[in-house]
Amino acid sequence: MSISMNSFKTLSDLLLLGDPRLYEVCEEVHEHEKQLIPEWIADLHHVMEEVRSKYGFGRGIAAPQLGIMKRLFYLNVDKPRVIINPEIFDASEDKFELWDDCMSFPNLLVKVRRHKSLTIQYLDEKWEKQVWQVEDDLSELIQHEYDHLEGILCTMRAIDKQSFKWKK
Repeated sequence: MSISMNSFKTLSDLLLLGDPRLYEVCEEVHEHEKQLIPEWIADLHHVMEEVRSKYGFGRGIAAPQLGIMKRLFYLNVDKPRVIINPEIFDASEDKFELWDDCMSFPNLLVKVRRHKSLTIQYLDEKWEKQVWQVEDDLSELIQHEYDHLEGILCTMRAIDKQSFKWKK
Protein backbone atom coordinates (compact mmCIF):
# COMPACT_ATOMS: atom_id res chain seq x y z
CA MET A 1 0.00 0.00 0.00
CA SER A 2 1.43 3.36 -1.01
CA ILE A 3 0.56 6.43 1.01
CA SER A 4 1.44 9.90 -0.22
CA MET A 5 2.97 12.36 2.25
CA ASN A 6 -0.06 14.62 1.78
CA SER A 7 -2.41 12.02 3.26
CA PHE A 8 -0.68 11.92 6.66
CA LYS A 9 -2.35 13.39 9.69
CA THR A 10 -0.25 16.18 11.18
CA LEU A 11 0.42 17.81 14.52
CA SER A 12 -2.70 19.93 14.00
CA ASP A 13 -4.77 16.71 14.10
CA LEU A 14 -3.48 15.78 17.58
CA LEU A 15 -6.29 15.95 20.15
CA LEU A 16 -5.47 18.25 23.07
CA LEU A 17 -6.40 18.15 26.74
CA GLY A 18 -10.12 18.85 27.11
CA ASP A 19 -11.18 17.21 23.84
CA PRO A 20 -14.04 14.87 24.88
CA ARG A 21 -12.79 12.06 22.61
CA LEU A 22 -9.73 11.63 24.84
CA TYR A 23 -12.07 10.41 27.61
CA GLU A 24 -13.82 7.72 25.54
CA VAL A 25 -13.12 3.99 25.79
CA CYS A 26 -11.91 2.74 22.42
CA GLU A 27 -13.33 -0.15 20.39
CA GLU A 28 -11.33 -3.23 19.46
CA VAL A 29 -9.71 -3.41 16.05
CA HIS A 30 -11.51 -6.13 14.10
CA GLU A 31 -9.87 -8.44 11.59
CA HIS A 32 -11.88 -6.96 8.72
CA GLU A 33 -10.18 -3.59 9.51
CA LYS A 34 -6.64 -4.97 8.98
CA GLN A 35 -6.25 -3.07 5.72
CA LEU A 36 -6.62 0.24 7.62
CA ILE A 37 -3.78 -0.50 10.06
CA PRO A 38 -0.87 0.59 7.79
CA GLU A 39 -2.48 3.99 7.26
CA TRP A 40 -3.22 4.40 10.98
CA ILE A 41 0.37 3.50 11.85
CA ALA A 42 1.76 5.88 9.23
CA ASP A 43 -0.34 8.68 10.74
CA LEU A 44 0.75 7.83 14.30
CA HIS A 45 4.41 7.64 13.26
CA HIS A 46 4.26 10.93 11.36
CA VAL A 47 2.63 12.88 14.20
CA MET A 48 5.00 11.36 16.77
CA GLU A 49 7.96 12.50 14.66
CA GLU A 50 6.49 16.01 14.51
CA VAL A 51 6.10 16.04 18.31
CA ARG A 52 9.68 14.83 18.72
CA SER A 53 10.89 17.58 16.41
CA LYS A 54 8.87 20.38 18.07
CA TYR A 55 8.92 19.32 21.75
CA GLY A 56 11.88 16.93 22.04
CA PHE A 57 10.01 13.92 23.44
CA GLY A 58 7.80 11.04 22.31
CA ARG A 59 8.20 7.29 22.64
CA GLY A 60 4.61 6.25 21.97
CA ILE A 61 1.30 7.52 20.70
CA ALA A 62 -2.20 6.03 20.96
CA ALA A 63 -4.72 5.97 18.13
CA PRO A 64 -7.36 7.98 20.04
CA GLN A 65 -4.93 10.89 20.28
CA LEU A 66 -5.54 11.31 16.53
CA GLY A 67 -9.28 10.69 16.81
CA ILE A 68 -8.94 7.04 15.71
CA MET A 69 -11.11 5.47 18.41
CA LYS A 70 -9.55 2.02 18.18
CA ARG A 71 -7.52 -0.10 20.64
CA LEU A 72 -4.17 0.45 18.99
CA PHE A 73 -0.96 2.26 19.87
CA TYR A 74 2.45 2.73 18.33
CA LEU A 75 5.76 2.68 20.18
CA ASN A 76 9.16 3.64 18.84
CA VAL A 77 11.79 3.18 21.51
CA ASP A 78 14.48 0.78 20.27
CA LYS A 79 12.43 -0.17 17.22
CA PRO A 80 8.90 0.53 15.93
CA ARG A 81 6.25 -1.65 17.53
CA VAL A 82 2.52 -1.83 16.78
CA ILE A 83 0.26 -2.86 19.66
CA ILE A 84 -3.29 -3.91 18.68
CA ASN A 85 -6.05 -4.90 21.13
CA PRO A 86 -3.68 -5.09 24.12
CA GLU A 87 -4.43 -6.79 27.40
CA ILE A 88 -2.32 -6.13 30.48
CA PHE A 89 -1.84 -8.76 33.15
CA ASP A 90 0.59 -9.71 35.92
CA ALA A 91 1.09 -6.05 36.88
CA SER A 92 3.52 -5.95 39.80
CA GLU A 93 2.53 -4.93 43.31
CA ASP A 94 5.67 -2.75 43.29
CA LYS A 95 5.09 0.73 41.94
CA PHE A 96 7.25 3.75 41.30
CA GLU A 97 6.62 7.48 40.94
CA LEU A 98 7.59 9.61 37.97
CA TRP A 99 6.82 12.84 36.17
CA ASP A 100 4.76 11.74 33.16
CA ASP A 101 4.32 13.74 29.97
CA CYS A 102 1.82 13.44 27.14
CA MET A 103 1.65 14.64 23.56
CA SER A 104 -1.91 15.84 24.16
CA PHE A 105 -0.57 18.40 26.68
CA PRO A 106 3.09 18.73 25.70
CA ASN A 107 4.16 21.40 28.19
CA LEU A 108 2.67 19.80 31.30
CA LEU A 109 4.21 17.16 33.57
CA VAL A 110 2.09 15.08 35.92
CA LYS A 111 3.45 13.04 38.85
CA VAL A 112 1.90 9.55 38.79
CA ARG A 113 2.48 6.05 40.23
CA ARG A 114 2.92 3.16 37.82
CA HIS A 115 3.46 -0.59 38.15
CA LYS A 116 7.15 -1.47 38.00
CA SER A 117 6.55 -4.43 35.68
CA LEU A 118 3.77 -6.09 33.72
CA THR A 119 3.00 -8.47 30.88
CA ILE A 120 1.13 -7.34 27.80
CA GLN A 121 -0.56 -9.60 25.27
CA TYR A 122 -1.48 -8.08 21.90
CA LEU A 123 -1.66 -8.52 18.15
CA ASP A 124 1.11 -7.06 16.01
CA GLU A 125 0.69 -5.44 12.59
CA LYS A 126 0.77 -8.90 10.96
CA TRP A 127 -2.17 -9.89 13.18
CA GLU A 128 0.07 -12.33 15.10
CA LYS A 129 -0.35 -12.80 18.85
CA GLN A 130 2.54 -11.49 20.95
CA VAL A 131 3.35 -11.60 24.66
CA TRP A 132 5.84 -9.09 26.06
CA GLN A 133 7.12 -8.78 29.62
CA VAL A 134 8.35 -5.29 30.44
CA GLU A 135 9.59 -3.32 33.42
CA ASP A 136 10.55 0.19 34.49
CA ASP A 137 10.32 2.81 31.72
CA LEU A 138 8.69 0.44 29.20
CA SER A 139 6.15 -0.65 31.80
CA GLU A 140 5.31 3.00 32.46
CA LEU A 141 5.05 3.79 28.75
CA ILE A 142 2.72 0.87 28.06
CA GLN A 143 0.50 1.81 31.02
CA HIS A 144 0.32 5.39 29.74
CA GLU A 145 -0.65 4.36 26.19
CA TYR A 146 -3.04 1.65 27.42
CA ASP A 147 -4.76 4.24 29.60
CA HIS A 148 -5.46 6.30 26.45
CA LEU A 149 -7.42 3.32 25.06
CA GLU A 150 -9.49 3.33 28.27
CA GLY A 151 -10.19 7.08 28.11
CA ILE A 152 -7.84 7.79 31.03
CA LEU A 153 -5.26 10.58 30.95
CA CYS A 154 -2.31 10.82 33.32
CA THR A 155 -3.91 14.00 34.72
CA MET A 156 -6.57 11.67 36.14
CA ARG A 157 -3.86 9.57 37.83
CA ALA A 158 -2.05 12.47 39.51
CA ILE A 159 -0.78 11.52 42.96
CA ASP A 160 -2.19 14.69 44.55
CA LYS A 161 -3.13 18.30 43.79
CA GLN A 162 0.56 19.34 43.74
CA SER A 163 1.47 16.77 41.09
CA PHE A 164 1.47 19.16 38.14
CA LYS A 165 4.27 21.33 36.74
CA TRP A 166 5.19 23.09 33.52
CA LYS A 167 8.12 21.86 31.50
CA LYS A 168 10.99 24.31 31.24
